[in-house]
Amino acid sequence: MVSIDRVYLASSSPRRRELLHQIGVNFTVMHADVDESVGEGEAPLDYVCRLAQAKAEAVLARLQVEGLQSCPVLGADTSVVLGQQILGKPENEEHAVAMLMMLSGKTHQVITAVALAEEEQTRMVHSITDVSFREISEQEAHNYWLSGEPADKAGGYGIQGFGAILVERLSGSYSGVVGLPLYETANLLKQADVRLWKRSEKTA
Repeated sequence: MVSIDRVYLASSSPRRRELLHQIGVNFTVMHADVDESVGEGEAPLDYVCRLAQAKAEAVLARLQVEGLQSCPVLGADTSVVLGQQILGKPENEEHAVAMLMMLSGKTHQVITAVALAEEEQTRMVHSITDVSFREISEQEAHNYWLSGEPADKAGGYGIQGFGAILVERLSGSYSGVVGLPLYETANLLKQADVRLWKRSEKTA
């Protein structure tokens, strides 16, 4: 069987782009416009899986409507979860500081779901990582906000950046916390005969 040489990435996240480049996957970015509201009573894992699938299938449908080349579409979604509460991206400084203080000195979960949509089927995988924060002072949380990093990050922090110094330990997938669990994603792509480890072309 001939390997598939390219996928579409249904995400505008620069972190997901870098992670796919890391494992040598060629891709084209196509943003998925989906409603990211949490359903009433929806469990965090169900929510993350639903959004990943919705993003991938929305882009696949767009390819078909626009008559573009049919390729597998990779969609992903990441949520920071404390207990059963989903902590999304902060709306402002006050919201970011409040979330960081909630996470301070506690262990939370980062759930990332990945969907690969093709004409015949949509495959799904997910990772759940336990992340333990050290104690954070409110002033430190304000200072972190001023770095500019928390603004577009679920839970108000980025483990791949300055936020790394807030993390005492983790158990699970580091790349899953960043936004794309590479072990699980690579297995998903291999099931669809997508080529890995290729010298990737930097694609916007």
